[in-house]
Amino acid sequence: MTARPNLSTVDATPLAERIGAQWDADIVPRLVEYVRLPAKSPHFDARWAENGHIDAAVALARDWVAAQGVPGLALEVVRLAGRTPVIFFDIPATGGLDASRTVLFYGHLDKQPEMTGWRAGLGPWEPAIQDGRLYGRGGADDGYAVFAALSAVMALDAQGHARPRCVGLIETCEESGSYDLPAYLDLLAPRMGDVQLVVALDSGAGNYEQLWVTTSLRGLVNGTLEVAVLEEGVHSGDAGGVVPSSFRLARQLLDRVDDSRTGVVRPAAFNCDIPADRLEQARQAAAILGESMWRRFPWASSCCDDPATASLFAEPVTKDPVELVLNRTWRAALAVTGADGLPPTASAGNVQRPFTTLKLSLRLPPLVDGPAAAEALRRTLEADPPGRARVRFQHDSAATGWNAPPVAPWLAAALDGASQACFGKPAAYMGEGGTIPFMGMLGQKFPAAQMLVTGVLGPKSNAHGPNEFLDIAYAKKVTVATALVVAAVR
Repeated sequence: MTARPNLSTVDATPLAERIGAQWDADIVPRLVEYVRLPAKSPHFDARWAENGHIDAAVALARDWVAAQGVPGLALEVVRLAGRTPVIFFDIPATGGLDASRTVLFYGHLDKQPEMTGWRAGLGPWEPAIQDGRLYGRGGADDGYAVFAALSAVMALDAQGHARPRCVGLIETCEESGSYDLPAYLDLLAPRMGDVQLVVALDSGAGNYEQLWVTTSLRGLVNGTLEVAVLEEGVHSGDAGGVVPSSFRLARQLLDRVDDSRTGVVRPAAFNCDIPADRLEQARQAAAILGESMWRRFPWASSCCDDPATASLFAEPVTKDPVELVLNRTWRAALAVTGADGLPPTASAGNVQRPFTTLKLSLRLPPLVDGPAAAEALRRTLEADPPGRARVRFQHDSAATGWNAPPVAPWLAAALDGASQACFGKPAAYMGEGGTIPFMGMLGQKFPAAQMLVTGVLGPKSNAHGPNEFLDIAYAKKVTVATALVVAAVR
């Protein structure tokens, strides 16, 4: 049996009306409740089990799914000892179809930590709806996914459209690298059956004007670099010029990884060749997005708005949109995301500090092996320490990226049809710079499955940062598009 699109028999208008009404009346209020929950991922809340916030998020989603009354729905919260829980649901096929065709929905309910810099009236656990956007942590990344998945299925059923069996796996460890997920996949994959299509609603969008399909995801090494030169702090007047600065030595070590002038990550262990098809997709995405590739970010000043003073302000590493697409999807990038050993400026005395500890985030091209890169990063940083300082690098997580399999003709047609029906424009394709470890795991479990990785994290939605928001109108359309693609699986 071969999957075939059947969009000609599916009218998007009643689907959109039902999905829009459900979002307004039921889903948005539930997401408001969800935003209030500080359900931080285990890496950011070591006492997550005792604090109960992840369990509260799971209960909220489970109760909503159960209340929908979907015929034949099997629903459970699965808990393996010592691991974060997952929600698993199973909805039988309709319209005479059998279980030989299965769609797997994926999402997660755990969240990133608070982050500073929220605008007045906004906060990570303080939901606010402004200009059609729901602000707060986790609504777009990725709490909406389970609601959107059920809404899409229910809309098809309400219109009497045949659809395949639909199963869902909603985890609570994604923001910590999904380290609990392999055990659940081993347990649940046999119950999922023959999966033809994976729908992961945890990705980005280049704009809010069409359906965006994620073609690749970068890998990631997170870890901590410590550079120590003293056992305790000493007077900078006494030690300055004698004792090397631990911060200077740390920067010297980071220069082994990326060029401090350009940001280019140089070692071969952290790079790969870019496939020709991804280069062409980058050109196509750049033609659509243009200057929005760099204007979408909240620059500290009116960057380049005034040509006479442009050089005085921060600006992107390049303004070539093709290079920017490739930089954020197929090239490595190093960021320092945290630090210890640096007192607040208000209480910083004239003391030469004994150590500097930096939290490092190294994004990897999709084809670079994460664990191998983590070991290469350790060797690069620890070898021949400058000034004979005590240097240690310990990685917290290492995830390999993902490169999507070729899109089958039936899915390409379904994606374009769905985007045209919802937006009046064809689907667009682009890699994403983030990491979803689940996709690589799924590729191993279901190597023949097609993948639809999409999401609502469009320009300025700022996942993980302050002022994160979910664009409600766009989320509704993505839900409708998802329904149309599901209806095309035969």
